[in-house]
Amino acid sequence: MEARLRFAVLGPVRAWRGSDEIELGPPQQRAVLAALLLAEGSQVPASGLIDAVWGTRAPASAPGILRTYVHRLRKALEPAGDTASSVLRSTGDGYQLRISPEELDLGAFRELLARAERARRAGDPKGAVGYLRDALDLWRGTALAGVRGEYAQAQRHRLGELRLSAEAARITAELDLGVHAEATAELTGLVTEHPLDERFRELLMLALYRSGQQAAALATYRDAQTLLAGELGVDPGPALQAMYQRVLRADAGLLAPLAPAEPAPVPAQAPAPLPVQAPAVPAQLPAGLAVFVGRDAELAEAARLPTGGTVVVSAIAGMAGVGKTTFAVRWARQVADRFPDGQLYLNLRGFDPVGLPVAPEHALRTLLESLGAGTRGLPQGVDALAALYRTLLTGKRMLVLLDNARDAAQVRPLLPGAPGCLVIVTSRDRLAGLVAVDGAHPLHLDLLSVPEARALLTRRLGQGRVAAEPDAVEEIIARCGRLPLALAVTAARAAIRSALPLSAIAAELRDSADGLDWFHDGDAAADVRAVFSWSYHALTTDAARLFRLLGMHPGPDIALPAAAGLAGLTIPHTRQLLSELVQAHLVDESVPGRYASHDLLRAFATELTEALDPPQEARTARHRMFDHYLHTAREALALTARTRVLISLAPAVEGVRPEEFNGDTAKAVAWFTAERAVLLAGIEQAATHGYDVHTWQLAWAVASYLHRCGLWREHEAVHRTALDAARRLGDTAAEAHVLRLLAFSTADMGRVEEARAHAERAIELFTESGDTRACAEGYFTLSWVEERQGDPEAALAAAQRYLALSSVHDGHGVDDSRDRMTTACALNVVGWFQTCLGQHQQALDHCQQAVTLFLELGDETGAAATWDSIGHAYHHLGQYEQAVTAFRNTLDLSRRGDLPLLTAGTLRRLGDTHLSAADPDAARAAWVEGLDILERIGHADAESLRTRLRQLDEPSDLVEADAAPTDS
Repeated sequence: MEARLRFAVLGPVRAWRGSDEIELGPPQQRAVLAALLLAEGSQVPASGLIDAVWGTRAPASAPGILRTYVHRLRKALEPAGDTASSVLRSTGDGYQLRISPEELDLGAFRELLARAERARRAGDPKGAVGYLRDALDLWRGTALAGVRGEYAQAQRHRLGELRLSAEAARITAELDLGVHAEATAELTGLVTEHPLDERFRELLMLALYRSGQQAAALATYRDAQTLLAGELGVDPGPALQAMYQRVLRADAGLLAPLAPAEPAPVPAQAPAPLPVQAPAVPAQLPAGLAVFVGRDAELAEAARLPTGGTVVVSAIAGMAGVGKTTFAVRWARQVADRFPDGQLYLNLRGFDPVGLPVAPEHALRTLLESLGAGTRGLPQGVDALAALYRTLLTGKRMLVLLDNARDAAQVRPLLPGAPGCLVIVTSRDRLAGLVAVDGAHPLHLDLLSVPEARALLTRRLGQGRVAAEPDAVEEIIARCGRLPLALAVTAARAAIRSALPLSAIAAELRDSADGLDWFHDGDAAADVRAVFSWSYHALTTDAARLFRLLGMHPGPDIALPAAAGLAGLTIPHTRQLLSELVQAHLVDESVPGRYASHDLLRAFATELTEALDPPQEARTARHRMFDHYLHTAREALALTARTRVLISLAPAVEGVRPEEFNGDTAKAVAWFTAERAVLLAGIEQAATHGYDVHTWQLAWAVASYLHRCGLWREHEAVHRTALDAARRLGDTAAEAHVLRLLAFSTADMGRVEEARAHAERAIELFTESGDTRACAEGYFTLSWVEERQGDPEAALAAAQRYLALSSVHDGHGVDDSRDRMTTACALNVVGWFQTCLGQHQQALDHCQQAVTLFLELGDETGAAATWDSIGHAYHHLGQYEQAVTAFRNTLDLSRRGDLPLLTAGTLRRLGDTHLSAADPDAARAAWVEGLDILERIGHADAESLRTRLRQLDEPSDLVEADAAPTDS
């Protein structure tokens, strides 16, 4: 039998085939379906659908896009592809969705309203109330939630009015049944929510009057009179005025109608009373997991909590599948004996894959039945049911486990009113309201530790099998991200395939690393993808879009401004959406302002993007993301490497707001440090997705930071990637920039001949293009390489060429201060190599000019490097005291600027000076500190400094080693 289709518009637009929810695609595609559903079986012309999606701003391509949306909807609704019996048909110049009224919640809503009206006319107000309650229970939020546009807004308003009319009809029927007090409380809220709707004020007046509050009823009218005059300049309508007059004269006709009396039959003999049987003590806790492992710290924390209050159990890692229910059941069973009156369990289905969250009223009825209250005669309304529930729990010691709560509002009516009971609530929501308002104790669950994850696999697969393949076990744990649900699914697969080695299981996980197919299971509760989807479908449309886009980010985490750029939204709006994702435990804010997701959630987001978002939308989002990082990195580079020649960038695309540092160098350095992993991964991702310009320019922007930190391997890797991108573009200027920077890392890794080739080729390309500023930088690089080669004469010649080309622009550039800094840098480089060749006085002349310029311009990095050169010259002139002073000037500035390579080189030269001044202990202290830095950054000079330390106590000469200036 073919599964039946069902649709919903009284809330988010959704569809199901049997119990399986159908993915309906992006918002505009949902808008097409919404327009077809609201036609309730009638044909909708294509022009009408275009208006529904785009309104008056439809693009010229709208008809083609509409056909694409209809095609996708047809495939989603009819996967078998039977066009002959298609539910979505092309008719004339439009389309028709052939559904019966009972297949659409709006149709069912209308039918229930009709039944309620028939019951009212038949004098059956109780039946009318029942039908109206059932009708209103079909609503799951604001109609057409997530569908944008003027058409959707108009339909939303129309349906909202229909809902309010049903609310008014229900309350009218309840008043006829004499439910005055409960109706008064509800009507007070409705009047507050809809202050200009006179229907609810009229009913509130009636409820107050029937409750004996004539004065309050009259005051309600006067409030309405004041509000309407102030807001609209009108008097209350005729119906409200008539109600006022009737209340004013105490019209007896306003009293509740009396129900017709039914004569009770007189029995011939009164029957003997039936014995009253006390209800059984409820014991509803689910069975505990047989292979529960770990969580010792969390269980110990739970044991310290009071057992007479409310405890919230949620996952601090912010995701589904972390084992909240398993933990809660384990804890509940450990303390169950403290609650002799029983244990209640209720799954609130807050994130159910197919069903809807359990309404508080239905939850209360279920709990009351478990407490022995009969199904007949229960009061109407949440407040009355909650009052009875609290009454029945008063004086009892009972444990209540409320599993999978949607939010605090769903839980709050289910809390006992007096101490003595323990309520454990699990949820993917943080339930902050329950903590703040109701005094709940938050208890968070994180991912399993590696030992706990290994113990889980051991318990499920056996000690021998796990111990036999430790490497495979470690990879399985890593691939599953220490997520209990993923580990359980993998262990189950491995247990079934007992003959397969765990290395083969690990290999299969490796092959499916970019997706979640490995974790698919026929049981939705054990399917990682399905479990994640329950949280995803609870998001608002904008938050769901942001979650999908975050899957594109290279990670490992993302800052708020970058997320705004990725989504093309404002910072405040993005912050609000990220808060929603944190609340839903789909991302985690482990560091203020930075957000991260579990690897499996990122894979899930990527799958959703590929399935739901048009490729061009995804490409545009990536472009915004790369623009954000590129333009921000250039701004940070301009502050942290002030002698670098800045290349021109294309303007950032719309929606990108690069971060600003307002001249704060420390803030720029901090940004590079915080984003280092993101930038390195982003360069590789840009190359993978064909953003070649972003690839080489991002590498160019991050080069100086990587160089100063001594990250040679990372520096080389990103520039190899950048070189490939530049050559794919056929851009020789880009290739020259990359080759120049690649020369630094290859030289520092000991491949000096290769570095010289890169530097010389860069100079050749810059010369051909006529870019003298870039060519000057090329000679600076060549001087660095020649020094590493051990050829100071060639290094000085390159440095002098660097100074000559830099001086051409000094005072004539667009950015005069940057040109002056370049001149200062060139003066220092020339001075450095002069002192390496014994020309110490000439070196001091050049370097003192340089340090004066640097200090005038506020460039502490350049000043630090120049003081080092001055110290080196003084050392060779035998003026050790002046040398020590200069070196200490360098160290003060380089440590403040976080320049480890310059700091290490200066410490090496300071040690030389101390040794020459006959202070070996001071030399040792300087060299030990320098060696620690070089070993930490993996620099090749570490071994030579290690040798110097060994030779301190040997009667051999120490060879002085030099280092070049720092800026790349």
